[in-house]
Amino acid sequence: MRFMLLLKSDEQAEAGITPDTRTLAAMGQYNDDLARAGVLLAAEGLQPSAKGARLRLAAGNLTVTDGPFTETKELIAGFWVIQVPSREAAIAWAERCPLDTAGASGTSHGGGQIEVRQITELSDFPVNDDESRWREQQTEFRAALQEPPPVAVVEQPDAAPTGDKKLRFMMNFMADRDSEAGIPPSEQLLTEMGNLMAEMAQTGVLLAGEGLQPSAKAARVTFAGGKRTVTDGPFAETKELIAGYSLLRVGSKAEAIEWARRSILIDAPGRGGESVIELRQIFEPSDFGPEFTPELREAEERLRAQIAAKQ
Repeated sequence: MRFMLLLKSDEQAEAGITPDTRTLAAMGQYNDDLARAGVLLAAEGLQPSAKGARLRLAAGNLTVTDGPFTETKELIAGFWVIQVPSREAAIAWAERCPLDTAGASGTSHGGGQIEVRQITELSDFPVNDDESRWREQQTEFRAALQEPPPVAVVEQPDAAPTGDKKLRFMMNFMADRDSEAGIPPSEQLLTEMGNLMAEMAQTGVLLAGEGLQPSAKAARVTFAGGKRTVTDGPFAETKELIAGYSLLRVGSKAEAIEWARRSILIDAPGRGGESVIELRQIFEPSDFGPEFTPELREAEERLRAQIAAKQ
């Protein structure tokens, strides 16, 4: 079973305060523990929402709004993707996160919240005798994602610009009543979105893409006062929940918005004509300053190599 651990943001993270060396080391050790246990599939931090955008399509009108966004406590500051035997195992790993020493921003106040969400597998969709080829299509483009993607050029702060630097974005499809009720997407939506994702995979834009199970199957782990409290779903704030996501590798924010625009034009008709997509830029090692020491950079490179070898 695969799970996404979503680290909720806070005011400091939204203000662009990067974690200090101590916190980066603690999180690095946590990531290393996940990797050594053989459960880590991905781990990323997200830039403040000021560098993101939201697209909303309703009543035929598409609006694009640049960040920042106000609902800090419902924003995501980072995520992990893990593969474990059970929901209980996923919650146990979430509880081990070192948020006692720092919140989402890496400041010293301690505390935070992690949302544990199960990832939807192809086997979770009921099989219909007369269904189209969408299931095979999904299998094919997911297999294509296992091919090594083009290597991103990570520029050091003192390096001359090369013009080849790529940005990564997390494209979140926000939940609605149907997704929270566990109503699966229509076959037409699965087919059309599958076609787009296959195109994105072939062009090297798509790095990953998954749907998430309803929050009724989720849990939240809250860190406060040295204690961890686990709360089972469902959660009430449907419009702030994530129903699925894609990870993109693009040349600019404008390019990410264009892929999101094409995605929402497919997604909205399958949701009664209304859909919201949130774009969030992913941190790169070059985004950090001296707090990201050479030792931490080396450890990060080893972790990336371990993750790549597992895929």
